[in-house]
This record gives sequence, C-alpha cells and structure tokens, in this order.
Amino acid sequence: MRVFHIAVAVALVAAAPAVAGPKLRSWVTTGDKRQLLAAQAPSGPATAAEVAGLPTVVVDPKERHQSMVGFGAAITDASAWLLQNKLSLQQRDSLLREVYGRGEGELGFSFTRLTIGASDFSLDHYSLDDAPGGAADPTLEHFSLARPQQYVFPTVRAALKINPELKVMASPWSAPAWMKTNGSLIQGQLKPDAYPVYARFFARYVREAGKVGIPIDYLSIQNEPDFEPDSYPGMRWLPQDRARFFGENLAPIFKRERITTKVLDWDHNWDQPQQPLTVLADPKAKAFLAGVAWHCYAGEVSAQDKVRAVHPDKDTFLTECSGGEWAPKFDDSFSWMVENLIIGSTRGGARGVLMWNLALDETFGPHAGGCNDCRAFVTIDSKSGAINRTQEYYAFGHASRFVRPGAVRIGSPAKLGDLRTVAFQNRDGSRALIVLNVGAQPASFAITEGANRFKASAPGRAAVTFVW
Repeated sequence: MRVFHIAVAVALVAAAPAVAGPKLRSWVTTGDKRQLLAAQAPSGPATAAEVAGLPTVVVDPKERHQSMVGFGAAITDASAWLLQNKLSLQQRDSLLREVYGRGEGELGFSFTRLTIGASDFSLDHYSLDDAPGGAADPTLEHFSLARPQQYVFPTVRAALKINPELKVMASPWSAPAWMKTNGSLIQGQLKPDAYPVYARFFARYVREAGKVGIPIDYLSIQNEPDFEPDSYPGMRWLPQDRARFFGENLAPIFKRERITTKVLDWDHNWDQPQQPLTVLADPKAKAFLAGVAWHCYAGEVSAQDKVRAVHPDKDTFLTECSGGEWAPKFDDSFSWMVENLIIGSTRGGARGVLMWNLALDETFGPHAGGCNDCRAFVTIDSKSGAINRTQEYYAFGHASRFVRPGAVRIGSPAKLGDLRTVAFQNRDGSRALIVLNVGAQPASFAITEGANRFKASAPGRAAVTFVW
C-alpha cells in the first residue's frame, strides 16, 4: 500500500477531460531510488484555473539554440573487453540494444568516444605505432589498428548496427613514445620535429578506421593536455603549440586528403577557459577547428559560456566526466550530474555530452594505473555477467531516451525556485522538458508552451522528463 501512495503522490494531476490538447507523458527518478525512470500516468491539458498561482515553466520553441548530436559514454578498452569477454553473446547483444536502441525503455545513446591507443582504462600501455625496441618510425611503417580491432572496434560496429546515427569521437592519451621528449608514453611532451609525422598519424588513423567500418566524426589531438599523469599514458601540450599544430600541420594534411572529421580543441576541464581561448586566437587554428571539448573534473560549467561568448560560431561538447566512489550516494551524485551535465552543459551550448566508461567490473576495472574507483554506466560482474545500472545510467537516460539526434534546444527557465530546467524540440516536433527538483520537498508547477498548458509536479530530490 505504501508504494501505491508514493506513486500517486508523484503522478501528474490530471486536467479536466473537457480541455482539448496533447497528452503530457513523464518519467521520474527519485534520489531514494524508489522510482528509476519510472513512467507516470499521462495527463491531459489543464485549465487556467487549475494552474492559477503556480510557478510556471514557460517553454518557448521560438527561442532556438544548438542542435544535438546526442548523449553517451566512452567505449574504452576496459568497457569493450568486458563486453566481449565477460558476457555471453546473448547478454552482450541485449545490453548493447538496451544502451543504443531506440525502442521503448532503451537509452538511445547516439554519441561515443574512443581512445587512440591506451588510456588508464586499458589492460596495458601501448600506442598504435610501437616499433621494435622503441625505435623511431617516421614513415609509420609499424602503424597498426590491431589492438582496437580486438575488442573496441567490434563493439562500436555492433552499436552502429543498432543505431546508425551514432557519432564517434576519438582522442589519444599520448603520442607514440618515440615522438616524445622523454621517450615514454607516460608524461613528456611532443617533440617539435615530430609535428609533421604526428599529423600524418592522425590522418592515417581516421582513414584506416573508416575502412574497417568506424567513421571518426570528431577528433581531439590530446586528452587533458594540461595534465601529465604518473601512472598511465599522458602528454602535456601547451595551447600555443597546439595552435601551431592545428594550423601548420593538421589542417594542411586534412585538406589535402579531404578528411572531413571535425576537430575539437582542449578536451580538458572547465577551470582553464583561457587555454582554448589562446588556441582560437590563432587565425589558422580558428579557421580549422570545429569547436571546444570540455571535462568536468575542475572548475564550473559556466566556463563553456566564457568561450562561447567570444567564439559563438564554434561548437561546444562535454566529452568526459566520471562518477566514482568519491561521491557514492545515489541522490547526491545523480542530482549533480543532472544539474551540471544534462542541464548545465546543454544550456552552455553542448551539442554532445559524454560520460567516461560505458562499463566496468565490480572492482572498478580493469585498468592500468589511474583511477581505481571510477564508476561506469553499468557494472558487469566478471564472474556471473550480472549487470548493475548506476546513477549515471539513470541521469543520462533522462535525456538520451527523449532527446533525439538533431533535436534543437529551445527556451525554458534555467532556474525557477528549486527547479532547474532545459527543453528540446525533436525533429518530429515533439517537445522534451527535463526538470530537476534540487529541493527536499515536492514541487507543483505549471508547464506552458504556446496554447498548451499542463499541471505537473516533481518529488523532492528528483528528476522528471516531460514529453508532449
């Protein structure tokens, strides 16, 4: 009986049946996990009297912002290895369809990220051009996609078969060791005389990945270029040097080889907007770059707006964030992700939003250095194959299930008391409004859009996606 009362308390209040108009559908996730993307009873339009005096979320489809590429997670070496080795064929196919499918109850992920070579979430450290004995390979004779062809590329091809609209981004954690000042995948910088061959390396990666069915839609040249981790591949790359590489090395070869992959700068935290601003101040780099990629681990999401204000013609993406045991409570981390990544980042212009690992095991691995308590969208038990869906799964599901590729962000209030909102119009004309109630108490409010008027509610510490 208690569950029944809870369901009634969070249901939308139905309007008088005599009022004509569209039905409002909604899905709720509560911080106490009693409801997890739970469908509510549809409601009809409300009368003016029914919403009189209520705070109103005004959705304005005439106010149009960015079009969406989508939401998703990185298919890391660790994620792909688990999917290919710790699940049966039937389990793997079922999970991939649940994540990338567009059917009822499926997440509909349409954006992913791959690592070019190893990251901390690999089984070991490697690059795509490891010559015998660590020798230099200026002709790229030893360039090979053998490693991603083992687990990552088959997983991506399976996802693309389920969702052909899936867009793929790729990022390296380090250049091959022989191109670097310290001769190691760990730490160091790119040698100035390696710039031309590294540009050819990227062109070759894009071409050869495409030949085996992996279209590289977006590319960054360095994951977290202001960080040199001491236990896994990484590389510092200063903004003025990245600008030179873009303008003098990568742009010419991409133009010559007619490579249309869109290139993004930065791919690092919100705390240093001056880095992409420095790169975009270079005329050649600015002409070549499609936009800026951001991570969530330091700074505030408002940094996206600082760069967009100067360069409104450049795209914005949020390309990495991870949950972890540093924030283990479901309600706290779920609320933070919805507020900052799903709502804050898209209100800050993000066309795509990515979390880090798609899947990890029960010990937060496998990994080779780096983070030892990062959470993934799903946890795969390495012994039984059982799957646990985390708060990241539900936070992103509130957007990815209802905001389709090509959807346009439209007007809605950023804040209304304890409510945080973002709204989208899909290509079929349907609207999706995501509302987060950061307060502890339930909130009742009205939703208006043109002639449409609805009465709605959101439990305390909960997210609700409304569709009409």
